[in-house]
Amino acid sequence: MTARKLGLVFFPAYDWAISPDHPEREERLLYTQDQLREEGLFDLPGLAEYRPEVAGDDDVHRVHVRPPGVERLAALPHLISAGGAIAAGRLVMEGDCLKSFALVRPPGHHAMRVVHGGRGFCNINNEAIMIERLRHEYGLGRVAIVDTDCHHGDGTQDIYWHDPDTLFISLHQDGRTLYPGSGFIEEMGGPSALGSTVNIPLPPETGDAGFLLAAREIVRPILDEWRPDLVVNSAGQDNHFSDPITNMKITAHGYAALSEIIDPQIAVLEGGYSIRGALPYLNLAIALAMAGLDWQKVEEPGPEPARLATSPQSLDYIKRLGQEIHRRRRAPGRPADYRRDGRWWVRERSIFYDTHALEGGDGYGGAIHERQREELYDCPDCPGLLVIHTRSEVSRPSVHPLPPRRACPRCLALAEEMKRA
Repeated sequence: MTARKLGLVFFPAYDWAISPDHPEREERLLYTQDQLREEGLFDLPGLAEYRPEVAGDDDVHRVHVRPPGVERLAALPHLISAGGAIAAGRLVMEGDCLKSFALVRPPGHHAMRVVHGGRGFCNINNEAIMIERLRHEYGLGRVAIVDTDCHHGDGTQDIYWHDPDTLFISLHQDGRTLYPGSGFIEEMGGPSALGSTVNIPLPPETGDAGFLLAAREIVRPILDEWRPDLVVNSAGQDNHFSDPITNMKITAHGYAALSEIIDPQIAVLEGGYSIRGALPYLNLAIALAMAGLDWQKVEEPGPEPARLATSPQSLDYIKRLGQEIHRRRRAPGRPADYRRDGRWWVRERSIFYDTHALEGGDGYGGAIHERQREELYDCPDCPGLLVIHTRSEVSRPSVHPLPPRRACPRCLALAEEMKRA
């Protein structure tokens, strides 16, 4: 049996929203679903729609630490969304499809290793849950994640900050101008994984030419050099010129061309909140590009192309930014924000959550803050044992020793000793 070119996994989460008028609500994918069917996408040879799975507790716990008191953060829609990503991963790993696109919600790329509440509409990290399931089930090795959401993928960055086998690249609107206020070029990975994190903060009002310049001159050379076994696209679509919560100017054609340059085997939908004016066209264009089909006729309503152009100043800035990123990767220097304490690297952080699940499942509460101390054992034989001390307004203090995926006997023994203490 010949593998299909593209498998599409759809989960619009019809009955879940943060609130009726919130950007992350049911309608986000309903118009896309209608558009794909009206355009006859599923009648094209080599394309097919597949059902999501439901992620289990083991899938979530492979990735996330959930301190006591916050067990309910992953509701059924979150587990099905993550399960949609897992289903997309299976299609590729088992050879049923050459590529796959998980059109799922709620999104996940702001969910960090520790989860006390929701961050930027995200409770659990769909891509990380998928990747770790594929590693567990199929022995997947080196993975590259390219995040093209307008907001910095700080959650995915945090999860893989200490993993030298996972390359994380994020193209996003400069964090000085947009939530979550991070994603600067100095952020390059933890002490045992320096250079495995690459941030490309783009100026507001960057359009197609700017994104494609960054993809060609920064992203593609790094991917070619790193040679991953799998490329995953966190396909956020809120860089579109009509998105109501961002300040970029990319078009459907820009997103399709961006997808061709990155050439992911798997894409997972993240943000994108122009529900009628952008998402149906962007999802269609990306799906066509991933399937190797003509996307040039996909055209969303909008202003004249001249109004969407990237300024010469921004193009020059992006060129210089790329040169600096490549220079820093060649000589990453000392990890930022860490101090030494004997054999341990230590950093302290305060992490903001904009929502948290209320007792008894009665909706969502307001903002909370986490205080976190991170300790990484400087091990000569593996990436090192990570120990996280964490507390927040909704959870009592707790300590979590987390051996790396390729942990040596020394770090495994140290972790077991800490669990017994």
